[in-house]
Amino acid sequence: MEDYNEYKERKRFYNSKSWENVRQQVLKRDNYECTWCREEGKVTTTGLEIDHIQELQDRPDLKLEPDNLRTLCKACHNKRHTRFQYGGNQFKPKEIKWKDERW
Repeated sequence: MEDYNEYKERKRFYNSKSWENVRQQVLKRDNYECTWCREEGKVTTTGLEIDHIQELQDRPDLKLEPDNLRTLCKACHNKRHTRFQYGGNQFKPKEIKWKDERW
């Protein structure tokens, strides 16, 4: 059984023809838009990624199941996995310097 926590196995999976086929199918189904942005009334069609709703390492049996996949933009995908793209360590949550900061 594949260990999708292992970088090499994930890379092999994400480079596979079967992943590329289902990825294209999901993008087309979701109209090449971020589904989370669409729910908020926004249209985002750039930087699209395919998200496993139930994580690949937890449910490898659903890895190619379109019902377990959705299109997200990079920003929403990073939010979903609590990754931040503003420099520094992308896996460390953004530090709030002032508690009353609202902007």
